[in-house]
Amino acid sequence: MPRHARKKSKTGIYHVIMRGINRQVIFEDDEDNDKFIETLKAFKTKSGYKIYAYCLMGNHFHLLLKVDAEELELIIKRIAGSYVYWYNLKYRRSGHLFQDRFKSEAVENDPYLLTVIRYIHQNPLKAGLCKDISKYRYSSYLEYINEHPELVDIYDIFQIVDKETFVNFNKERDTDNCIDVSDDANRINDTDGASIVQAVSGCISVSEFQSLDISERDRLIRELRDKGLSIRQISRLTGISVGIVRNR
Repeated sequence: MPRHARKKSKTGIYHVIMRGINRQVIFEDDEDNDKFIETLKAFKTKSGYKIYAYCLMGNHFHLLLKVDAEELELIIKRIAGSYVYWYNLKYRRSGHLFQDRFKSEAVENDPYLLTVIRYIHQNPLKAGLCKDISKYRYSSYLEYINEHPELVDIYDIFQIVDKETFVNFNKERDTDNCIDVSDDANRINDTDGASIVQAVSGCISVSEFQSLDISERDRLIRELRDKGLSIRQISRLTGISVGIVRNR
């Protein structure tokens, strides 16, 4: 099926989502999250974009960017390429880490800009990773509430809305229809599933599971399926392709 042309934003603002290949985990520990944020900072200067929101979510990330001199595709290529190079060295792996094409939507007006920011900040809440968005470490919300911007251009947003209104708006549970990853419905959520994978295999990272002897890997996949994890869920949590998981 041919790819559709990416919609250009008249404002230069885009909501971007990119996830791991086969939906595998791409941020396995604090160091990985911190490295990705450092990468965003480094290329922000080089590529001349602004950041209005971000959230790192284990197997994918959300960014809300305003581009200027460089095209969005080049910016994402720089960010992803730099992080993959570092990640592959760290985990002694090779090949692709991200799916080949990121999702994006144009953000054309201030009301929708604020809506997308809230949507991004509430991702950890909806995923059950926190009960309060101010407690989630790897999103831009903390820079807004602390007014201590290290990466995010918060004062552009505070020209649209005052801080108190912004905070109250972000705390409201949203029912907004923004782009997102389309995860399969699972009988076991991914947080519990990851715990099951670790308990069954003894592996503490995706890369460790991928480096197992093939016969041991296949035995563990069968055991994980017996414990109720779906084929696609096992693939997401272990980095093993859907085809291999399905046939084991």
